[in-house]
Amino acid sequence: MGVRLPGAILAKQILRRSVLTANNTSSASPEVPKGFLAVYVGQTERKRFIVPVSYLNQPSFQALLRKAEEEFGFDHPMGGLTIPCREDIFIDVTSQLNRS
Repeated sequence: MGVRLPGAILAKQILRRSVLTANNTSSASPEVPKGFLAVYVGQTERKRFIVPVSYLNQPSFQALLRKAEEEFGFDHPMGGLTIPCREDIFIDVTSQLNRS
């Protein structure tokens, strides 16, 4: 039985582990601008998205992070934060966050 962390702490822990992992991968991937985060989205074929770090504080994005934690723990196979949901769902969530 695991202990649930509050959303902001969970998001920071995932981000920290993702950044550490990304620093250890090859430099072939394009740079991510300051204040943004690269995430990989998809259930079988993963697509890379660049999102603002401010999304980490949003409840709907935190729900996606919890799903990633349940699926992968903190060991993400893509070398970065991988969110195991359909691309259209991710786009819907992030579109709503862009409007608010």
